[in-house]
Amino acid sequence: MITDSFDNQSEPIVMMQSFYGNQKHIIDICMIILSKRIYDNIFKIYECELITDIHACNGSYPIYKFNYEGKEIGFYLTGIGSTLASQFCIEANWLTGASKFIMFGSAGSLNKDKTHNKFVIPTESYRDEGMSYHYAKASDYIKIKNSKVVAEIFDNLELPYIQGKVWTTDAMLRETKNNVDKRKYDGCIAVEMELAGVQAVCDYHGLELYNFLVTGDVLAENEYDIDGLSDANHNMDKFFIGLEIAKRIE
Repeated sequence: MITDSFDNQSEPIVMMQSFYGNQKHIIDICMIILSKRIYDNIFKIYECELITDIHACNGSYPIYKFNYEGKEIGFYLTGIGSTLASQFCIEANWLTGASKFIMFGSAGSLNKDKTHNKFVIPTESYRDEGMSYHYAKASDYIKIKNSKVVAEIFDNLELPYIQGKVWTTDAMLRETKNNVDKRKYDGCIAVEMELAGVQAVCDYHGLELYNFLVTGDVLAENEYDIDGLSDANHNMDKFFIGLEIAKRIE
């Protein structure tokens, strides 16, 4: 079973060295970008330098850096979903040496009253995906290690937010009414597709993850409400908040 997949007693057969050689040490902080629109806008704001590429048989995924108030910050456009986002994070760490990752994305609200006009700072994520079970001992939830750190930064910036459990799923089109009701009953306030896996690989490799979400679409009602999804996905506010986090995580 997939819940038996975590093995920390033997060495992996496939190693990063086989693809990229020795690990590089170029930057310390890297942003995981989930929106192509935000990604494109960064090039309009900052002078960006190509660092390296994540290679795959279907193409290459560049990693860039820019200077923000004297600090070099990396960024790349990640694949969507827990497996791709987690694997890209592992490779970005190997290729750049980044040990602190800032990830911000959109989520579906499971409790409109609690999440309306607020950022969501996850405290735990329900592991309804596959990647995390290879990097952490089986459990229903994985703790989001730096939730309090992110909340303190939001307090400092006087930004509205709510902390709470979220649900990471690999199967957006199987968010059935019964499953939504289960997660709501369990206390989840939002659903997304990357966090549990990325947190698991960061914990396993000793990396730091700083995550927050913006809810757009709503699954809490009998009918699916897509209003607000585009803005949640692409609003540049998330990027600028990410920069503020980068300033404060020495």
